Amino acid sequence: MHIMDYHHHTNHSFDSKASMKDVCMAAIEKGIKELCFTEHFSVNPLAPTYGHMNFDRYFSEINECREEFGSQLIIKAGIELCEPHLLKEKYESILTPLNLDFILGSVHNIDNLKLSAYLKQVPADKAYQGYFEEVYKMVCTADIDVIAHLDLLKRYAVKTIGMYTFEDHKDVIEAILKKAIDRNIGIEINTSGLRGNLKQSLPSIDVLSLYHQLGGEILTLGSDSHFVKDVGANIEDAAAMAKQCGFTHVYKFENRIPMKIELT
Repeated sequence: MHIMDYHHHTNHSFDSKASMKDVCMAAIEKGIKELCFTEHFSVNPLAPTYGHMNFDRYFSEINECREEFGSQLIIKAGIELCEPHLLKEKYESILTPLNLDFILGSVHNIDNLKLSAYLKQVPADKAYQGYFEEVYKMVCTADIDVIAHLDLLKRYAVKTIGMYTFEDHKDVIEAILKKAIDRNIGIEINTSGLRGNLKQSLPSIDVLSLYHQLGGEILTLGSDSHFVKDVGANIEDAAAMAKQCGFTHVYKFENRIPMKIELT
C-alpha cells in the first residue's frame, strides 16, 4: 500500500516544536511514502493561531526537504485553516497566490472562544449541537478540500460532559456530510484520538459509515502529529477502518486536485 499521512504540524504551527526534516526522516523510517504538512493558520486576530505562519519560510523549508528526501518521500504543501467560512475574502487574498496542494478546514473556535472555553459558556445539552452547526456553516461556504477531525469537540468534552451520542446528532451530521459531498469536499480519518483519552478516531466510525452510505468518496488519513514520535501513528488502523466501512480507496492531493489511491 502507498502509505500516506496527510495531517502534520511542525514548528510552523503555534503548538508544535517539531522540525520538518525530523518529520520527514521519521516518515521514511516508518515506511510512509507520502506526507502533507498542514500547519495551523488563521486570519482572525482573536484566534490563537493568528500571526504565527511565515509562508516564505514555510515553502523554503518544504523545498529544502524535497531536495533532501525527494527520492524517498513525496512531500506536499498544505494548510489547516481555522474557521475558513469566516473572513473569507481575507483568506482568499492571502491563499490564492500560494502553491498549496491541500487545504483542511476546521472549527477550533466558536464566537471567538476556544472550544475548551466554549464548553464552559454553553449548557451541556446544547454544546455538541452548537459545534456541529458551526461545522455545517463552514462546509456550506468555505474553500477547503477536506473537513479536519469532524467531531473534534469530543476531545475537549470527554472529561467534562462526555462523548456525544451519534443518534442524537445524526440529522446535523448527515447535513454536514451531504453538503460536503455536494461541494466535492472530503473528510479525514484523524488518528490523534486513538493516542489520547478518547480511544477513538475523529470522526467516529459511525460518522465514517454514514459518509460511505451517503456516497462520500474523498477520504484522507492523517496522524495530526505535533511531535515527531507521532508521525504515521495508527495510519494502518485508519486504513483498516476505512475498509471496514466499505471504502476501497483513500485520496491524495496535488494542486488541490484529489486523486484516488487503492486500499490494499
